[in-house]
Amino acid sequence: MTTTVGNGNDNKQFKGDPRGLGIPSRVVHIRKLPDDIVEAEVIGLGVPFGDITNLLMLKAKNQAFLEMSSVECAHNMVSCYSAVLPFIRNHPVFVQFSNHKELKTDHSPNHEVTPPLRTVKVAKAIAFDQVPAPLSQRAQAALLGAPHMDPSVLPPGGVLRVVVDNMMYPVSLDALCQIFSKFGTVLRIIIFTKNSQFQALLQYPDSSTAHAAKMCLDGQNIYNGCCTLRINYSKLSSLNVKFNNDKSRDFTRPHLPGGDIDHSRMAAATFAPGIVSVTPYSAPPRAFPPAFTIQPAGLTFPGTARPPYAPPPGGRSVLLVGNLHPERVTPQCLFILFGVYGDVMRVKILFNRKDNALVQMADATQAQLAMCHLSGQRLHGKPLRVTPSKHASVCLPRDGHECEGLTRDFSCSPLHRFKKPASKNYANIFPPSATLHLSNIPPSVLEDDLTAIFSSAGARVLDFKFFQKDHKMALIQMGSVEEATESLILFHNHDLGDRHHLRVSFSKSAI
Repeated sequence: MTTTVGNGNDNKQFKGDPRGLGIPSRVVHIRKLPDDIVEAEVIGLGVPFGDITNLLMLKAKNQAFLEMSSVECAHNMVSCYSAVLPFIRNHPVFVQFSNHKELKTDHSPNHEVTPPLRTVKVAKAIAFDQVPAPLSQRAQAALLGAPHMDPSVLPPGGVLRVVVDNMMYPVSLDALCQIFSKFGTVLRIIIFTKNSQFQALLQYPDSSTAHAAKMCLDGQNIYNGCCTLRINYSKLSSLNVKFNNDKSRDFTRPHLPGGDIDHSRMAAATFAPGIVSVTPYSAPPRAFPPAFTIQPAGLTFPGTARPPYAPPPGGRSVLLVGNLHPERVTPQCLFILFGVYGDVMRVKILFNRKDNALVQMADATQAQLAMCHLSGQRLHGKPLRVTPSKHASVCLPRDGHECEGLTRDFSCSPLHRFKKPASKNYANIFPPSATLHLSNIPPSVLEDDLTAIFSSAGARVLDFKFFQKDHKMALIQMGSVEEATESLILFHNHDLGDRHHLRVSFSKSAI
């Protein structure tokens, strides 16, 4: 038996490699799969988003086509994986719409195929060690052998415990509901603080939905580099919610009072066993945007000037940077480094303490992001200390003042990465790594030219790779994160000739 891809009016067997044209379709095209991929792993990508009706595996091409039950399910899947790159056994895979509208099944021995499957059936079979018969023996082994599929650790009533680590920005109850409602109906939710950690208890209708949400969201960041979700199964079978307000909500009982919560009793109350019978809704649960995607920090959303969950009012945009190498650090050096995470307005190296500097970012959000990524990173052999400053701004020295050369104003610099609203650079902010992303490379510059440039300052170049389809971009792997950091500072905006200046940033992945 084989499966073909159809456009609604053709029966031709699939040939070649159809590329998504950005037009929503029920068929999702998955590329760059591992060589030893199994059906169960591909199915796992689609399980959280809805019913799966067909699957076509093209192992020779490291590709697969997954047919969802509706365009909406496929749209949610592509939207999510466009914002959060999925990995299969540490191997990044790429998800996009197919330009085919359906998969058609006929008989031929050339391809492996999984007949139509319902997502709920697949999820429940995984949960209770019952694998659908059409899956291959290897796929069954993959499903049954996975330690996280053990039914003994599944939530008895679909209740998850969520902890938000590295919480640089506030996270609201509504924000969590937007994220978790992507995987199914959220019945009840309670947020609270315990042991100085922001936590939440969240209830789904069943354990299969809770399992799918945990598998996809555990370890993901709400913002790039911070607000990390840590998810476990709760021992509670249900949540007992008494008020609908900004700390708790029961969507099955929309008419609950909105009274204040006794915060001194809240943590104890949330862990007390409570049974809430799920009766037919008297009103539909509150609707949340169906295509929520986890957004990078600093991204400008349509119609807004800043992220929807901004830092608290009064946040400082000036950072105090300590433990610098006094003989090597310059304002330009700090401008380039901190400019990876926001637009640097001014830099001041302290006259009497030249191992310290003040760095003024464009706003408090960018300052928090730079502090999150750079604190503790090594520069010139010393780990940086980055903390908020008590100063609201960096003052420029008077003309002729002795520390004039230690302070610089970069507010009009052409090298700001984020001066354009909704710049694509917001989506490419990553922690310092040993691999650098290079762009704006002219055709005349070859691999040997670039490796020679980066080796010229004494750093080790371990590997280099041009992008296959675009030689204007490349990845270069340095000997260490510190070498990569110093190379970025030295060679960002390096003149390559032909009116091209090199653009350097940290890469999200190694070569």
